[in-house]
Amino acid sequence: MFFRQLYDQPLAQASYLIGCQATGEAIVVDPLRDIAPYMHVAAAEGLRITHVTETHIHADFVSGARELAAATGAQLFLSAEGGTDWQYAFAAADGATLLHDGDVISVGNLRLEAMHTPGHTPEHISFIVTDTPRGAGPMGILTGDFVFVGDVGRPDLLERAAGFADTMRAGASTLFRSLQRFRQLPDHLQVWPGHGAGSACGKALGAVPSTTVGYEKLANWGVAETDETRFVTAVLDGQPEPPRYFAEMKRINRAGPPVLGRMPIPPRLAPESILTHATQSWVLDMRPAAAFAEQFVPGTLSLPYSRSFSTWTGTLVPYDVDIVLLIPADEDVATMHDVLSPTLRNAAHDLTLIGLDRVVGWMPAEAALHAWTAAGQTLDHVPQVTVEQLVGWSGESLTVVDVRGETEWREGHVPSAVHVPLGALSARVAELPTTGIVVHCQSGARSAIAASVLKRLGRSDGRNLVGGYVGWRASHARAAVATPFVR
Repeated sequence: MFFRQLYDQPLAQASYLIGCQATGEAIVVDPLRDIAPYMHVAAAEGLRITHVTETHIHADFVSGARELAAATGAQLFLSAEGGTDWQYAFAAADGATLLHDGDVISVGNLRLEAMHTPGHTPEHISFIVTDTPRGAGPMGILTGDFVFVGDVGRPDLLERAAGFADTMRAGASTLFRSLQRFRQLPDHLQVWPGHGAGSACGKALGAVPSTTVGYEKLANWGVAETDETRFVTAVLDGQPEPPRYFAEMKRINRAGPPVLGRMPIPPRLAPESILTHATQSWVLDMRPAAAFAEQFVPGTLSLPYSRSFSTWTGTLVPYDVDIVLLIPADEDVATMHDVLSPTLRNAAHDLTLIGLDRVVGWMPAEAALHAWTAAGQTLDHVPQVTVEQLVGWSGESLTVVDVRGETEWREGHVPSAVHVPLGALSARVAELPTTGIVVHCQSGARSAIAASVLKRLGRSDGRNLVGGYVGWRASHARAAVATPFVR
């Protein structure tokens, strides 16, 4: 038996390629839309991808199951559990084999038994894996978003992200019952989860790539909890805000993601086109936040590339608009031999993984700024405010807006601050005073994005608090004071 976990860091997502070395057949579980890594591993190991499946209708990325099946001719296997509202709309047209609890996928001498494990989603299935020639019984379980290292799948996404009212408490109770089945599995079974630390599909996921049933019985609070009432309360408490694009992922993955054939590379655009794209497209300025704050084309959004780039882009940018990327000038190497800058390649890749397919092109950021000013247009900037300046402020009345998540806010916040999470800022901007806004987050990364959101919405009064809440706490700890400085 061949086994390989393939892990995507920005999504904190794990997919699996498992092969029978005796027959050369292989299955991929929970593939991403970029199928090249699976094809490369299979070819290197002399395997043929003959089966493709997934544990559930994903909410955090576009599934690559259709893409991989189309490229390889592999048989597609999909869950038929969860009721009529949770069936794959494309299953019949794609000739998919539908799976119920107890059904088996045979991959050469390997056996994957479907185990219905609802709670995170109604249709969720896990796969108990057996290498039959060894004759020792099952060796592990692919748990998808059901059980993670140190945590369990969140049951609130259908309500909080997809808009299915009054489902999260029922989902929590269903998850509790699924965990009762999990606890009955042999302690020695390895657990191969669908996500690791950093995923929004749970609140305390571990960074270790795998675990065992026995260890999770001891160390995982959700598996260890045997009282349903306590479990329901605990699993719903403190869950992070789901990115706003999760609802779109559910829709795409249920309806059937378009088959791309290959990962797209956006073309280079003439810098002068910034004059039209600034008003007709969503332009993402990927320079460092400090460079954006000094000068930027009005209407553009500050989104430096980082591990959370796709999360914030999917949260802030609509799915029905054209997107243009402004790439830092020092990475402008895409002019010879089809070499692409790391930022461009990674950004285009990450946006495709979450279904933002309307990236119409890119241009060097500095060239775009130059073209803007050469046309007689004026650049904008984001005023920066230090904690010391804010404490001693004597000008206009200021309102501090905390754009962190709910859990962070509850753990401590600036007195008299207004809480509006970054993902909700565009929808709730009308609630804010019409003048004197200072945004902050934990250390400054999200508030820099928030300041650009306010600018894009026409709020010229937006300022960014340097150092964020961490800087505010450090300053007040030194001064041994904790008095409010905003109305």
